[in-house]
Amino acid sequence: MKNYVIIGGGVASASCIEGIRQIDKSGKIYLISGEGKPTYCRPLISYYLQGITDFKKMKYRPDEFYTDNNCEMIFGKAEKIDAVNKTVKVGDKTIKYDRLCVATGSSPFIPPFNGLDTVKNKTAFMTEDDALYIEKNISPDTKVLIIGAGLIGLKCAEGLVSKVGSITVSDLATRVLSSILDDKCASYMQKVLEEQGVSFILGDSVSSFDKNTATFNSGKVVDFDLLILAVGVRANISLVKDAGGETNRGIIVNDKMQTSLQHIYAAGDCAEGYDNSINARRVLAILPSAYAQGFTAGINMAGGNKSLNDEFPLNAIGFFGLHALTAGAYTGEMYEEKSDKNIKRLFFNDNKLVGFILIGDVKGAGIYTSLIKNKTFLTENMKKSLEKSPSLAILGSLTRSQKLGGVV
Repeated sequence: MKNYVIIGGGVASASCIEGIRQIDKSGKIYLISGEGKPTYCRPLISYYLQGITDFKKMKYRPDEFYTDNNCEMIFGKAEKIDAVNKTVKVGDKTIKYDRLCVATGSSPFIPPFNGLDTVKNKTAFMTEDDALYIEKNISPDTKVLIIGAGLIGLKCAEGLVSKVGSITVSDLATRVLSSILDDKCASYMQKVLEEQGVSFILGDSVSSFDKNTATFNSGKVVDFDLLILAVGVRANISLVKDAGGETNRGIIVNDKMQTSLQHIYAAGDCAEGYDNSINARRVLAILPSAYAQGFTAGINMAGGNKSLNDEFPLNAIGFFGLHALTAGAYTGEMYEEKSDKNIKRLFFNDNKLVGFILIGDVKGAGIYTSLIKNKTFLTENMKKSLEKSPSLAILGSLTRSQKLGGVV
């Protein structure tokens, strides 16, 4: 009977369990969670702040999921992997494995701001504990400064705006959501946030902190009661790197989710896998990819044969009722429709759809996503039809039958 060890308590670890159990119903699974709790949906912590969900509802799988799958939870931080003797050290425990999956996720990146150590009330925004810290340190008069105008920072702002006195969001980039939106689309999203009372300082950075005061490079001064650091994240690669495994920005894996170390796999935000939209490797730190990677790793750890080579960036975001979906690469020929309430951009390269941005009306997103994933060749007539009125007809009879469950 095999011993499976999974390091990490995120979505990739839960799907890895499910992948293992697809093949091996009896092997022992050990799940090491450094956060000290079972898997939950981290993106929902902003909704906890809003008061529209709670930690019980945020559980990714019910409590019995782990016992039903003969999975022993070990709460503690994995300190070292011994790839020769096939062991993982957790505190005073040494756990043997036959197959290991590293799903350690990512950690907040905290720049070395001058005077940051003088700020008493500060936190990142990635975990339930972060949400609890924020909840404990706010009141209707609290002035909040958020460093980072990416998805994490903006969702935090949305969760807090009705609970505090003021929110200022700053970023070195000149636009919000700079990693996934261009100037025009970003300004569209920024306007919605501003209408709800969120203020922005963009194209500027904090030069120093002095207790509850931030001084920016431009000379602007912002007083605050609570500082939230949402600058970005970095993949947790040290366990594999220190064990001699190949790493870059993430842990390098092949399409089986295997690392360069024998019997060791990696999945989720710590893994650097294949991006189908750019035909290159990169970290895809999004929940759907974490699930797919973990499940693929689990299948192969248990002796199955599954490849994963059709993943690409796919972001679903929304603020105060305005929704946006983005996917793939923004290269090649662009088709655009724009109105007061909606933006649609489709990107074509070599007669294939390679990316899209939808803001407001997100109709057709599933069809667009399928075309990118399958690298479907499009004639000029198909492209025109896709631009004006996306429908399942463009996918062809075989794909339609698979998606709708019909007969070809």
